[in-house]
This record gives sequence, structure tokens and C-alpha cells, in this order.
Amino acid sequence: MSVNGKAGTTILVVDDVAASRYALSAVLRRDGHSVVLAASASEALIELDLRRRNGELPDVALVDVGLPDMSGFELCRRLKESPPFAALPVVHFSAARIAPADRCRGLDAGGEAYLTVPAEPEEIQAVVRAAARGARHRTDAEAQAGHLTRLAETILDVQSARCPRELAEAAATGAARLTHGPAAAFVLGDDGEVHRGLSRRRAAASLPDDGAHEAVALLIERDMSGRVGVRDLFVPAPLWPAGFFQADPARDGGVPDGARLTLARAREGAAPVCLATPAYDRGLVPGTGRFVGRLAHATAVAAERLLMYEVERHIALTLQRSFLPAHVPQIPGTEVVVRYEPASRDTEIGGDFYASLSTAQGLLTGIGDVVGHSLDAATVMVEIRHALRAYCIEDPDPTTLARRLDNMLQRYHPEVTATLCLALVDPATGHTRVANAGHIPPLIVGDDGTADYLRAGGPLLGLGLKRPPATETVLRPTDRLLLITDGLIETRGTDLAVSMEQLREVAAAAPLGVAALCDTLLACLGHGRDDDIALLAMRLRADG
Repeated sequence: MSVNGKAGTTILVVDDVAASRYALSAVLRRDGHSVVLAASASEALIELDLRRRNGELPDVALVDVGLPDMSGFELCRRLKESPPFAALPVVHFSAARIAPADRCRGLDAGGEAYLTVPAEPEEIQAVVRAAARGARHRTDAEAQAGHLTRLAETILDVQSARCPRELAEAAATGAARLTHGPAAAFVLGDDGEVHRGLSRRRAAASLPDDGAHEAVALLIERDMSGRVGVRDLFVPAPLWPAGFFQADPARDGGVPDGARLTLARAREGAAPVCLATPAYDRGLVPGTGRFVGRLAHATAVAAERLLMYEVERHIALTLQRSFLPAHVPQIPGTEVVVRYEPASRDTEIGGDFYASLSTAQGLLTGIGDVVGHSLDAATVMVEIRHALRAYCIEDPDPTTLARRLDNMLQRYHPEVTATLCLALVDPATGHTRVANAGHIPPLIVGDDGTADYLRAGGPLLGLGLKRPPATETVLRPTDRLLLITDGLIETRGTDLAVSMEQLREVAAAAPLGVAALCDTLLACLGHGRDDDIALLAMRLRADG
């Protein structure tokens, strides 16, 4: 349909009188319309059904009230009750039924207008144009409302993305929903890395290679250099790398037709983003480009936040892992093995830590977790670990150390709490003292297939509560002392006691040796965890 409502408009004329049909047809064709004729209501319904299957519904139906098989009012009512035809505007006409009640009946049936014939050609043409124009406005309004709904849903997905890759995928999916075609999204990181997302409707014959990503990055950097805001760009096929979209089969032998890019940057210095769609898919619905621009801007705002978080996360990971060596110094008379498994790349930083320190009274082992997931948690973890190393030189007693660390947190980090379990072992006698601050208690695993938790408890660090005396026990050369963080066993929706029992059973059945114990626990329980996992296992050496 054209903007003026004439050229390209198809009118269905339903009239059982042949002369009247052709007279109306001539009047409408003179006004630039295409005309489809039907002599009865049933013939009109068959014609409409065929056109629906081909996606070629008429723009207006001009219906005689006095049809032989059913009244024009009834035909109109049936059309308005059928979803495929409900939006089709109906104009009733009659030479006999001209009373006000007839006009009311036509409007009540869902008709847009009522003509009394014979009428001047100009009047017929004006009424049909008005009906087509009103239908077009309604269709545009419905399309705009649908676009707004899809845009709102997509922006929620974009804002919920946990990493740049998820962000690009959400943006590409949203752009495809808005344009009803394939789409790709690109987010440029500060280090030049291209985070890419492709819609499922892409239907590409082959995936783009690394060279394609570099070409897209160069396009984005060149056209967004020094720019802030949203802009559109057309890239012809020779400059647009292959593999992102399939060639348009409707064009000359399926020759690629380039891409339309919507580029956005939230502020100066922020990461640019790009939403790409095939050139032949843009503009099918009025206003589509404006909504894609809004999505690009929302993606750029979310990208700035996520990339800043990625930098913070990298710093925290570097800080955390630099203080968690894969191997700890071995003290005569003992064997200590540690394992650390970070959570997946998309999760936040944790505060897990472990320590194995030589003291004047024996081997001090410890494991803990700062509550929270952030850069702050990682930095506090480092402070606790350093304080523990310093305090144990003066007095390695576990209860004393827990109390001093508790005071340190209250003074310098009053909003932070942490869990900690410390065990001081005399390698010569096996005498062991354990202080627990809200952590999972140690598990004593025997070579005879037994495994039991040591009864050791106490309040979290940072609360300033009175600490119970240390729990004492004696380790045998056939015993292994196991300390873990809750990331190994904690499962949402599962009681911690159930998970602890599962850990006990797996540990009891593990092969001999401290390394085999740790590896078995990780293999059986460490898959798909949302939190970091730390383990420390030690035993007395017979040659001590």
C-alpha cells in the first residue's frame, strides 16, 4: 500500500448484481486501486481464504448488504470474528436499505462505513480511501506496540547478561525479533577483543572466521572514532565479511547484499557496540530502525557496566590466585596437598583461601572463606591470610589466632564476616588442636575406610562473640585431616547436613593418600559448582 492509500491498494467488491460489480470496479480502478470481484458471500470467503494462504489479503472489502446466500451484515460479522480477517475494513453499501437502522446495523456488525448507492464516484473513492487509511494506521499502531513490547523484553535480557558474551547474544536475539530476520551483535572490549552474538535465525552456510571478526572490529572502530550516541551505517557486500548472514535468495542468484549496522557508544571512552542485520531485511516494518537504535543504546550502556566489571574481576582473580599457590612448602614429618578450583568464568569473585605454615609448635593449617563475592571479599581474604602469617609467629594457638583475627575484622572491616577453621598439628606426636569459626568442621579420614567429622564449632569471625576452647584430638599416621570450603558441597535447595554426609561417604571410599583423596572429591563432587572450591588435606609421614 502506498502512502496516499491509492497505488497498490486492493479492494474486494462483493455484489450479486453483475452490472453493479463492474460499475464499482470501474470507479475504483480509475482511482488507482486493484479490484477483486465476488458475486456472493461464499465466493468472497473462498477468495479471502486463498489470498490469506498466499499472504495477499485485500486492503478493503466493499460489501453489498443484500447478498443471496447471507446478508452483508452477517458476512461482516463472520470476518470480524475470524482472527485472520478481523483487521480487514468493511464498507457496506445498499440501494434499498437506507434507513438509519440499517446504517446502525452495519456499524454494529463491525463495518467501518455505510454507502448508499448510487453515489457520486468521488464519494465512493473517498470512503474507500478513508477505510484503507484507518486500517493502515491501526496496523502501524499495532506494529509499534509489538515493537515496544519486544524491545522492553529484550532490554530486560540485555540488562540481565552476566558477561559480554551473554550480552552480545541477547542483543543479537533481540535485534532478530525486532527485524524478523537474522542479526548479529558485537561488543568491543578495551583490549580489542570482539564479543560476538548471532541470532538463531541467521541460517548462515558457514561460520565467520577470525578474520571476519577483525574486519568488523575495524569497521566499528573507524566509524565510531570520537563519536558518542547512535548512528546507522550501510556496508556494501564487498566490505562486509562473509559468514554472518546468508545471501538473499530473492536477489540476483542469491548475491549478498551487504549489511545495515546500528552503532552505539554510551559515552566517550566507553566500549562501542554494533547490531548488524542484512540490508534486505531492514525497513520491512515502519520505525524498525528507531527501535533497533534504542536496543543498541541499551546494549552500549550495559556493555560499559559489564566490561568495567570484567576488569575488576580480572584484578580480583589475579590478587586471589597469587596468594593461593598450587603447592605449599612441605614440613618434615607431614605431607600437605592443596587444591583450588575457581568457579565458572561467568560467576563472581569469591573469598576462599587456605594456608599451611610452619610454627614453633608444629604445622598450622587453615582454610576459610570471606562472606560475599566481590573485589572487596578478595582483598579482605588477602588481609586475613597475611595477618594469620604474622600472628602465628608470636602465638600459633588456633583459638588465640581466631580471636585476634576476629578483632582485626571488627576494627578494620566491621561490615565483613568470614568463616575459618584452623588446625595446629604436632608432627612428632600427632597432637592436634582445632579452632572453628563458623566453618565446615574438619573430616578425619582413616585408611581403614572410616571418615568422621571432628566436633569443633564456634561463631563467625567479625562478630565479636566469645570463642570456645580448641577441640583436641590425636592424628594417627593412618589418618588424613581434610579441610574444605563449602563450594565443594553446598547445593541450592539441598540441606547442608545431607551434603556433608555425602562428602563423608565419598571420602571414606577414596583411595589411600592425600592427593588421591582430594582428586577423588573433586571428581565426584566438584562438577558444575557456582562457587570456588578449596581443599587442604594433610597426614603425618612415617619418616618424620
